[in-house]
Amino acid sequence: MATTVSVTDDKPVVQLVAKDFKGPVEPDWCAGCGDFGVLNSLQRACAELGLRPHQILTVSGIGCSSNLPGYFNSYGMHTLHGRSLAVATGAKLGNHELNVIVTGGDGDGYGIGGNHFTHTARRNVDLTYVVMNNQIYGLTTGQISPTSSIGMRTKSTPFGSVEMPMNPITSAIMNGATFVARGFSGDVRHLTVLIKKAIQHKGFALVDIFSPCVTFNLDNGHSFFKERVKRLEDEDHDTSDWISACEKAVLWGDTIYTGLFYQEESTSLGAREPILDEGGPLAHRPLGLSEEQTSRIIDRMM
Repeated sequence: MATTVSVTDDKPVVQLVAKDFKGPVEPDWCAGCGDFGVLNSLQRACAELGLRPHQILTVSGIGCSSNLPGYFNSYGMHTLHGRSLAVATGAKLGNHELNVIVTGGDGDGYGIGGNHFTHTARRNVDLTYVVMNNQIYGLTTGQISPTSSIGMRTKSTPFGSVEMPMNPITSAIMNGATFVARGFSGDVRHLTVLIKKAIQHKGFALVDIFSPCVTFNLDNGHSFFKERVKRLEDEDHDTSDWISACEKAVLWGDTIYTGLFYQEESTSLGAREPILDEGGPLAHRPLGLSEEQTSRIIDRMM
């Protein structure tokens, strides 16, 4: 339920709560899936920021985690495998007043969509990218993903993976992302703070999240991360120092860091497009076409 918190100029100011961002569909994730914690954190973050559902567009690709737009109360698009960032870029440039949040998994975002990940970061598109990293392809029932560890035994690697895993944090920093963070779905309070900061950031913001798959990845479960994760905020970490950020990001042992690794202020792609400052969002401007021309184009495309 929404709660009226104050009155300004005789108009009630309504503060939404996390439940107001509950979508029309119940999640069908496995019991214990880390994605529940991510969804909860995203709902809390948007409520605490004072956003409204109509101010948000949630875009996803394909995978267990990519079902999230159906579970979240906002505008939503369930797009193609690995193509969510491309679609989200078009939506953001078409209506730059929207808060565009992209959700997906490590296979969808870093494997199938790795090329889009690289170039969206390079362009510094003003998007928030929430990646549920479970180090496995869950929807297709358990094959290695780009973040799976060496030696991991899966359906596609019965004798153990021989591939080096990629590091999303260092990759994002090197490719030009201006906000790079890592969270853990088992720490909802900390993750909510990170997502809030990412949404507020003007530029490409990555929040890579350890979101354990309890069905197909038994190597890196909730207990594995609970014993190892340590918040960067508890140390004197300089988020403007990309070298220090990368050094901390590659640690994978008794200590695995979560938190904000790197942030810089840099002009986003949309802010470098003068046309977007002239007359509001493109989506709200007249097309400049007659009804006949519009009908012809639609008929040709349908």
